[in-house]
Amino acid sequence: MIDPSLAPLAWSFTFAAVLLLGLLLRLWLASRQIRHVARHREAVPAPFAERISLTAHRRAADYTVVKTRFGLLEMAWSAAVLLGWTLLGGLDALNRALMEALGGGMVQQLALLAGFALINGLAELPVSLYQTFVIEQRFGFNRMTPRLWLSDLFKGVLVGALIGLPVAALLLWIMGSAGPWWWLWAWGAWMAFNLLLLMIYPMFIAPLFNKFQPLVDESLKARVTALMQRCGFAAQGLYVMDGSRRSAHGNAYFTGFGAARRVVFFDTLLRQLDTTEIEAVLAHELGHFRRRHILKRVLLMFGLSLLGFALLGWLATQTWFYAGLGVTPNLGAAFGAPNDALALLLFALVLPVFSFFITPLWSQLSRRHEFEADAFAVEQTSAHSLSSALLKLYEDNASTLTPDPLYVKVYYSHPSAAERLARLAG
Repeated sequence: MIDPSLAPLAWSFTFAAVLLLGLLLRLWLASRQIRHVARHREAVPAPFAERISLTAHRRAADYTVVKTRFGLLEMAWSAAVLLGWTLLGGLDALNRALMEALGGGMVQQLALLAGFALINGLAELPVSLYQTFVIEQRFGFNRMTPRLWLSDLFKGVLVGALIGLPVAALLLWIMGSAGPWWWLWAWGAWMAFNLLLLMIYPMFIAPLFNKFQPLVDESLKARVTALMQRCGFAAQGLYVMDGSRRSAHGNAYFTGFGAARRVVFFDTLLRQLDTTEIEAVLAHELGHFRRRHILKRVLLMFGLSLLGFALLGWLATQTWFYAGLGVTPNLGAAFGAPNDALALLLFALVLPVFSFFITPLWSQLSRRHEFEADAFAVEQTSAHSLSSALLKLYEDNASTLTPDPLYVKVYYSHPSAAERLARLAG
């Protein structure tokens, strides 16, 4: 049994060791991906040789390598920011400054959450700017102007504040008022909020950022409506989103919950694919609905969130949890202030460090669901239409056809192009 006085040091060492191990693993995986893609840059894989040009293949390889290399810098920067908040005392300094200025209480705790979000967001801005206006611009994907980028940023901050602060206040109130089982009530409130968000997002939040126009192509509308009727899927409407204002990437999805459910096509997708291919892509998305993938993921999220809140409920009472991460807890005798906001922030910072190691399990589950959705789409449309659509999307989105197999197993939420098309062909 660890001496209680040594518990913070042991926790600091464990956190640092797991963080370093995760960084080394991600560095190794990224290096494998870069080498593998670069090694196959000069030859289009045989199954794609008739449809994908060498020029397009090289572009996809270069895009993948550039993004992966930048991902290494982003990873290092994120780790440095994380260490700054924790072991180097950033969060502790911010908390103490706000305690001196505001004293203890709900206002100070909300200010701590807001201050953290603001500073952390500012630290991430260079990454976002470089990705959008350098990498995406270089490969012809970016359509966003600086003015639109700033507009999105302002709206995102405003929406985040209007929604996030009341939800944070509710969680903090529950943590301070509901006794030792507060985490169970907080979990229920969090799940209710997420379900409510599924309903209000498509109707009130998404239109703040994009324009949604009803689908006017009568031929496509008829095919899509017939497809949804065959699948037993009811939607509030069919919409076209102006995705081309921001990016050349294309997609289709359905969003919302209950009466708010709607089908959305990116305008870029409608330009890239013909009617039968669009129908096949939508059939794939409907496959997730019919195979209950959405329900399964929601239930899984419910279960894991419950475990997470239970773990948080225990850690919030452990002094070593704070001290080992560079934070002096607000001991009641010294400050007369709660630690609830500190506990939330530290848990949110630490959780990704440890959860990285189960990423392959999430990826495998997601890839299995994608195969099942593909199979459903083939039943409703045709393997040829879906294969043709996927090939066009791989080419237009500059998705590499030759990823490293191990990198795929760890990170890819969708099967590689070779696996996916081979399954469709078989």
